[in-house]
Amino acid sequence: MAGVNRMSMMESVHLAGEDEEDIYGGFNDYNATLDTDDLANDPNFQKAVLRTSHGRRPPPTGFRGPGGGAPMLGGARMGTAMRGGRAGPSSMGRPITGAAAGQDSQARPMTAVRAAGYTAVGKRGPAGFDPMSQAGPAPPLEPKPEDSPEEKIRQLEKKVNELIEESCFANSRGELSLALEKAKEAGRKERVLVRQREQMSMGDQINLDLTYSVLFNLANQYAANEMYNEALNTYQVIVKNKMFNNAGRLKVNMGNIYFKQKNYPKAIKMYRMSLDQVPNSHKEMRTKIMQNIGIVFVKMGQYTDAITSFEHIMSEAPSFKTGFNLILCYFALGDREKMKRAFQKLLTVDLKLDDEDKYLPHGEDKQYNLVLEMIKNDSLRQIERERKYEADNCIKTGAKIISPAIEESFDAGYDWCVDQVKNSQYIDLAHDLEIDKAIMFLKQKDFNQAIETLKSFEKKDSKVACTAATNLSFLYFLENDMGQADKYAEVAMTADRYNPYALVNKGNVLFTKGDYEKAREFYREALQNDSSCVEALYNLGLTNKRIGRLEDALDAFYKLHAIMRNSPQVIFQIADTHDKLEDSAQATEWFMQLIGVVPTDCSVLSRMGEIYDNDGDKSQAFQYYYDSYRYFPSHIPVIEWLGAYYIDSKFCEKAIHYFERASIVQPNQVKWHLMIASCHRRSGNYQQALETYKFIHRKFPDNVECLKFLVRICSDLGLKEAQEYATKLKKAEKAKELKDQRATSASRRGSGRRREGSAEGDREGSAGMRGKRGGPAGGMAARRRPNLDEADEETYQPRKQEVDPSYSDPLGPQMERPKTAAKRRDLDDEFADEELGEDLLPE
Repeated sequence: MAGVNRMSMMESVHLAGEDEEDIYGGFNDYNATLDTDDLANDPNFQKAVLRTSHGRRPPPTGFRGPGGGAPMLGGARMGTAMRGGRAGPSSMGRPITGAAAGQDSQARPMTAVRAAGYTAVGKRGPAGFDPMSQAGPAPPLEPKPEDSPEEKIRQLEKKVNELIEESCFANSRGELSLALEKAKEAGRKERVLVRQREQMSMGDQINLDLTYSVLFNLANQYAANEMYNEALNTYQVIVKNKMFNNAGRLKVNMGNIYFKQKNYPKAIKMYRMSLDQVPNSHKEMRTKIMQNIGIVFVKMGQYTDAITSFEHIMSEAPSFKTGFNLILCYFALGDREKMKRAFQKLLTVDLKLDDEDKYLPHGEDKQYNLVLEMIKNDSLRQIERERKYEADNCIKTGAKIISPAIEESFDAGYDWCVDQVKNSQYIDLAHDLEIDKAIMFLKQKDFNQAIETLKSFEKKDSKVACTAATNLSFLYFLENDMGQADKYAEVAMTADRYNPYALVNKGNVLFTKGDYEKAREFYREALQNDSSCVEALYNLGLTNKRIGRLEDALDAFYKLHAIMRNSPQVIFQIADTHDKLEDSAQATEWFMQLIGVVPTDCSVLSRMGEIYDNDGDKSQAFQYYYDSYRYFPSHIPVIEWLGAYYIDSKFCEKAIHYFERASIVQPNQVKWHLMIASCHRRSGNYQQALETYKFIHRKFPDNVECLKFLVRICSDLGLKEAQEYATKLKKAEKAKELKDQRATSASRRGSGRRREGSAEGDREGSAGMRGKRGGPAGGMAARRRPNLDEADEETYQPRKQEVDPSYSDPLGPQMERPKTAAKRRDLDDEFADEELGEDLLPE
């Protein structure tokens, strides 16, 4: 097309004549070497091109002419922008710009400023311009690269905040070590964050609030872990940094740390410096700081300075704690008048609580009752109860402290306090103070005054009368006056049948009288009224044990154990009940738990020794018996068992130590001395045995057994005293026969007089009697007793019927295994006596 247009143009041009000079001559001359039409098909030319760098280039992306060659215009020249017609793209694929593009071109010309919504793809792309997103949802935003410095800083800052939160949560859970570790890690991350900002020249963007949070949390965690020096250093870093606003208030925390370290002068210094930092508008904060200053002065004994702080607080923002502290300071100084004035000022403190009547139900208004049911135990109600309890406690305790000091007698001082309370807004506490007055008499062991004070409430309103009668019943029960105790228990139940303490007192009286079934019913009724009454639950378990209902007793003690986890009495009762049920495995487990609570209780250790001894485990039994002996070396059954154990083990020399201890505990019991002598004889130390028998004969001249062994040893050793001791032995045997005859005739006449030796054995608690009290455990004594000396038995076999059975042989029946069953019963009775009615005073 370009060539045709060009020819038409040449025809319309006026040609010069032949005579004229041809100014364009030579331009149309054709040179065959310039013909490029066949270059694409010329193999030699193509080979040459391939050998050059141009031939190794990738093919152009633009439009190519026919046959894959370069685009040509009219088969001769490449078109330019100034020539007419449409030209193709360049060899490098760049689109034609400017006027070269025709009017019918489909692609929009490239411009410097793109139109809104136009993309380089244009209509050739998968989607055209769609500003309303009619073709579907817009594609997601491209995520920012994570490796950018700004993103790294942002993520690091987020991680620091997360570590601070984790540290605080760990502290709230009580995991102090974990909280401190998280706080330290947050500090390390924060320092890395600051360094990265400085490296990027972003120092002006440092987050001071984050730095403050990291340091403050770290200091708190140091203080929680009692690392006080590290905490003080961290607080000092915060306080000295002028860029942290209001950091001076943290000196209160530093003062608290100095207070824990008992460095009171520095604590006061810090409190005063922090007080200077707090503006006057923050009255509550200033009041708390001054309260701390006053307490430190009290610790230092500077009561005058403490009074100055407390009086300032009472004039600005009075509180019960401050008023109570003020009373204590005046009491320490012994100023009666100021004590009275401080107590009166304490009674003027306002609780700032609404009327209690709002919690009373309305009979007809169901909607109000539903709302009341929701709010009667909510958090606000609990706060009100705590404030009420704090006020009552401060007033009652203050009255107890100053009553003996403000008047000549305790009674007069308490009466003055009661009168002041009656004239104040806390008139409801007057009766409680009078009850406390009776309890104070009881603590001073003035029982008559306590009883008289409580009796004055008999004609008061039912609530006060019930409380007084309950305490009176308890007092008479302690004095073993069961008639009066029963009377006032009935009075208390008449005034308030749902009073669990009155029911427990009634059950205690019946328990003491032996009426266990009725006592059991009163304990159960007390538990129905108050399931948390531990006295009723414990006494119910004891009652069930007495009547043989061991399973019910065990159930009661298990419930009580759930309430009182570490009570030794409760754990003992569970273990003892399992032992009575012959469940040795459970009994052993619970006794082991009891030893963990009271590791020095000799009775419990001896019980464990008894259990292992019954199971045949001598080594474990010895260990527990020995531990029991270490804590209580005067326990005769334990001493006796240990001596028998060493005799059975053929270590008679070691057994002597325990029998000597027994002879010291019971010096008038001859059997211990005989056992010592017998151990010397069995170990081959006859000279020492002879000296011991002589000592026994001097102390107990009528003892037949001692004379028998003296005759034998002297004969064996060839001593002249043998005949002398034989004569004494005959006289002693005759005297004993006469004594036995008189005792037999006296018993026939009904005198019922017991033999002296038997009575003395009962008083001293011999092992034989303990074996009888032990019940079934006593039957195991015969096979546990140590081996007897066969020579002794053979020598005196013919006269054995003439000898007192209790002295037949020092290592015979007297050396039975110690019985702790009797101790078990005594311990059971001891707990019953101590725990019945325990803590029956109203809380």
